[in-house]
Amino acid sequence: MRLAAAFLMLASMTAVADTELPAYVIELPDSVQDVFVADAGNAILYRFEHENDVLTAGEETYMSVGQRGVGKDRAWDQRTPLGIYFVVDQLDTSRLHEKYGVTAFPLDYPNEWDRQNERSGDGIWVHGVLPGEEPRPPFDTDGCLALPNEELTALEARFVPLVTPVIVTREIEWMSDESRASLRSDLRDVVARWASSIAEADLHAYLSLYADDFAYRGMTTGEWAALRLSNFEQTGAVEVAIEDLLLLADPEEDALFLSRFRQTTVGENGPVVRMKRLYWRRGDDGELRIVAEDNG
Repeated sequence: MRLAAAFLMLASMTAVADTELPAYVIELPDSVQDVFVADAGNAILYRFEHENDVLTAGEETYMSVGQRGVGKDRAWDQRTPLGIYFVVDQLDTSRLHEKYGVTAFPLDYPNEWDRQNERSGDGIWVHGVLPGEEPRPPFDTDGCLALPNEELTALEARFVPLVTPVIVTREIEWMSDESRASLRSDLRDVVARWASSIAEADLHAYLSLYADDFAYRGMTTGEWAALRLSNFEQTGAVEVAIEDLLLLADPEEDALFLSRFRQTTVGENGPVVRMKRLYWRRGDDGELRIVAEDNG
């Protein structure tokens, strides 16, 4: 049988500066050069830049959010969603209504955590504004984040599709490096244990990392566990490498964290590479367990 191995590649991780930074940024890979934090309560979009293994504060930009504030639950409620999102594309707004301004970046709302919580709707973008009507009032969109055209143009290259996180919060919170380091260690540990359980085809260890209320694409817990057992029996021991690990704390759900990484699994049929997202929640017993997962 192939020798099972699991590797968590830490060399390329990005540490954060030894100062107070947003409470949501726990770990960044080198591939992520910018993180945006939207402070809805103060109508500010913050940019944080990573360079030379340090995260530092960049621009602060005025923005508008939904007419009815934040906390989106359903389509057309004119609220801006709260949570961790990623830029998925850049749109040519010359083909769209002038109200979207110079350019637009769709976000991946609803994400898997949103869908698990039955939040609906779509079409949440970071975009510009109608020329001559800037700045817009703080609460003035149908749920998007709207920036003055000149400032969005200056930031345009910083929004990288499928890479750049945009974290939307009611009001930004800060965290010391000491607290961040403890969280980083805990999350690295459970991600490594998750990878090892797959590498060793250890179903018991694997399932122990999932919460009782974990849900996956409409399956019951029993159906999903049976599917994973079948997969483990078919593949057996494999090699698993975890790279480009991104660790973020949810701005709205207490003790909820996102790990996003590139997973390479090498079995008898060669390597399989995918981007993976695991949503972890710390329970009353202090343990981190997976409550949702997705690819991409």
